[in-house]
Amino acid sequence: MTDPGVDMFARYAYAPNALGYCGPPLGATLRDGSADEVRSAATGFSGAWPYLRVLSALTGIVDPLDYRLVESYWLGGGIGADIDPRDFFEALLEIIGAQAGRYWSHLTADLASEAAGNHCFHVFGVYPWTRFLGRGMDEHPLGVLDNCRITWGTVISRDRDDIEVLCQRLTWDGQALALSEPTPRELEVWADGYSAVPDVATGDEVAVHWGRLCGRLKAEQVRALADSTDRQLRITSQRLAHV
Repeated sequence: MTDPGVDMFARYAYAPNALGYCGPPLGATLRDGSADEVRSAATGFSGAWPYLRVLSALTGIVDPLDYRLVESYWLGGGIGADIDPRDFFEALLEIIGAQAGRYWSHLTADLASEAAGNHCFHVFGVYPWTRFLGRGMDEHPLGVLDNCRITWGTVISRDRDDIEVLCQRLTWDGQALALSEPTPRELEVWADGYSAVPDVATGDEVAVHWGRLCGRLKAEQVRALADSTDRQLRITSQRLAHV
């Protein structure tokens, strides 16, 4: 695939789609499909696609799958970082509000200050899982949130097709969400006969989504992802403290 934006969208969306959590049933389209096939498939994602459409409209970049928009959506920072949260949220609600229904009844104007044009806001603000914390059974929603967010880490070892990645895990102390100290996490290079980074090596900075590698990260991308995650955890924790 020669289109970098389409390629990045496919790599980061593949794991949750393959696991049946996000997007329409696509089989191997995201991993084996042509750029045109992936472009068509992307429009079926009820989460990512509205964000990319709004980012496109508010930045004036015509192609929602332009690499700059896709990178900003998945990692935070970049070209979408300076968009006013309220402007973004209002535009997003115009798209998803009609299909929201009772399941998304929490998408009110009160959430506008928490908004950002990236996946991290979708996980912690739009998805309902943070609202299940503090009800006595925190392990499941915390696990979903940790797997659904994009995690960054450093590969510290590789043994054939098994790697260890030094990364932080999501924590919840009953009042606030935070990230732990980095600890080793075992991952597989290949899953279902597919790998986004087959030649991953010790020392690489990588992104992980639902327990699967989805790409290497440059230093500036790690910073953007860390900053956007820190912001979202901080501002989401403020909301949870007042529930």
